[in-house]
Amino acid sequence: MGSLAGLGIASLLLAAAWAAPGEEEMREVEKPKADLAVYENLDLDNYDLTLDSYGEIVDLSNYEELYDYGDLAPKIEVGTLAPPTKAQEGLPNLGSTAETPKLQPPSTAAATAAGSGHSDLLEPITAGGPPSCLRCLCLGTSVYCDDAGLERVPPLPPHTAYLYARFNRIGHVRAGDFAGLKELKRIDLTSNDISQADADAFRLLPSLQELILPGNRLTALPELPRSIVRLDARLNRIPSAGIRPEAFQDLTQLQFLHLSDNELDHIPAPLPQSLRSLHLQNNNIQTMQEDTFCDSRDHSHIRRALEDIRLDGNPINLSLFPDAYFCLPRLPTGRFH
Repeated sequence: MGSLAGLGIASLLLAAAWAAPGEEEMREVEKPKADLAVYENLDLDNYDLTLDSYGEIVDLSNYEELYDYGDLAPKIEVGTLAPPTKAQEGLPNLGSTAETPKLQPPSTAAATAAGSGHSDLLEPITAGGPPSCLRCLCLGTSVYCDDAGLERVPPLPPHTAYLYARFNRIGHVRAGDFAGLKELKRIDLTSNDISQADADAFRLLPSLQELILPGNRLTALPELPRSIVRLDARLNRIPSAGIRPEAFQDLTQLQFLHLSDNELDHIPAPLPQSLRSLHLQNNNIQTMQEDTFCDSRDHSHIRRALEDIRLDGNPINLSLFPDAYFCLPRLPTGRFH
């Protein structure tokens, strides 16, 4: 009886030893548990996600409420380059054979305008109706067509007041490009390939105040409306013969005339009394008349408005014409010896 009890106890001890792991085995079992303690908040059952199952696992219903992007929206000012938008990239190309991307829905463009503080975004084009904006962004009365690959001035909404079509490939401005745009105040065609502008392209615009044409290939200055305040035609190829005689005499509102970096050989005169700034640097001007700035018959006349005259970068020696500046508030900038 005692032998049978001893045999039972020995069997139990042998079974316990067989089931108990060794020291090395214990370390192997406990090691993963220690590593997983770092990820105690991670649900490993959902670790392997796919795009098909992502929406079912992650609740996106309140995502937009968590973040307010209003302060990060780009601010657009008149006279600055408009930021690109999906609607702008998706509009059809004028004069380009490149593949046309798909048109984005109006809601995308409207969201861009809302973030910029503009709620009156014009929709790109209406089926069966006249085009409003092609490859341009229309915000209120401003139309932005910068760097859009245009080869001609695009059709514009009738109430357009400001046009920015810089860094394109426009080569010819036609008389009908701005027809009927009675509210147009500013045209900026900087850095195109314009070599020709029809006589009536700008002259018949009753509200035009600023014409910005630097960085083109003009060889003749276009005719201007009497409403013009600022003309910027720097960095062109305009010789003195390309400016009509007395072209500026009747422009009684002209204040800024910038014709630097052209091919002028004399100062265009007569100049209107309204002129405040005259930039003619880096031309080929070699001489001037005594009446270019002042009335030689009336030495009591003082021309107070014309304070900024740039003639540096020309071969003219300004000290050879001492009687030409008596009416000016300050001497022109240039070479005096």
